[in-house]
Amino acid sequence: MSDSKGSIQLKGRLFLTFDIQAVTGLHIGGATEDISIGGVDKTVIRDPLTNRPYIPGSSLRGKMRSLIEKYKGKEQNQRINQGFIHSCQNNEWQIYQTCEVCQVFGVPGEREFGTPARLIVRDVHMDKDSADQLEKLQTDLPFSEVKVEVAIDRVTSQANPRQIERVPAGTLFGGAEMVYSLYAGQFKFGKEGEERAALIDPQSDLKFFDTTLEGLQLLEDDYLGGAGARGSGKVRFVNLRLGFKGNSGAYAEKAEPLGNETYGSVADLRSEWNKILKGNVQQQLGG
Repeated sequence: MSDSKGSIQLKGRLFLTFDIQAVTGLHIGGATEDISIGGVDKTVIRDPLTNRPYIPGSSLRGKMRSLIEKYKGKEQNQRINQGFIHSCQNNEWQIYQTCEVCQVFGVPGEREFGTPARLIVRDVHMDKDSADQLEKLQTDLPFSEVKVEVAIDRVTSQANPRQIERVPAGTLFGGAEMVYSLYAGQFKFGKEGEERAALIDPQSDLKFFDTTLEGLQLLEDDYLGGAGARGSGKVRFVNLRLGFKGNSGAYAEKAEPLGNETYGSVADLRSEWNKILKGNVQQQLGG
């Protein structure tokens, strides 16, 4: 666990909401049940209440982090399950303060200087109109299609078919939400007698928010879920809206809209971010 201590205050939160459109078939895997003869090899994850496929916040957040790490050339130095991610180490506390990956997405709990991760990503559920349309189409499986792929044995040239379940292209997942927190304060870490201090600045947190928008843009050019190299998983983020709740004593019931009412693309919102940054947000934070 972290040995850090001090005082951290929540100064405000940015709320980014949007819709996710599947441009190609989308496969985000779920727990595969016992496979019967002729059954689907790879199933999608489903909401147990509605039986509709959904996009887990962990899938969206994890893919964004992975792409940003690669785009920034970050060292993959922290084992997580069967793979590696980037994480600033205990002797890199100064680098940590300017590391957009670790500040936005967080570090493992055993780091001595860990502060709260800034970004929260919610699960995203299928839009009702899309769900109604898929029900009328009577797809292969409820709300999904089955794509047959063929693997070729390189020695015998024998075809080995496999079936992958996908959400059809054009499906909309509505009401996606990302919450980005802004903090202020000071924390101390390290062994007694060797303590070091670092400041947490909400203005720095604001600068790192652009990393979140950058991650969404990178994802649009990549893929979400599995089988991306074989055509699945291209998505588009549309109908983006940005709001802000500041810490002015009483926590606001609703976020104050920022910028335009709706942005058609991530690129449109990102091009306006500096203007928004210099407006109400910095003023409310005392910048």
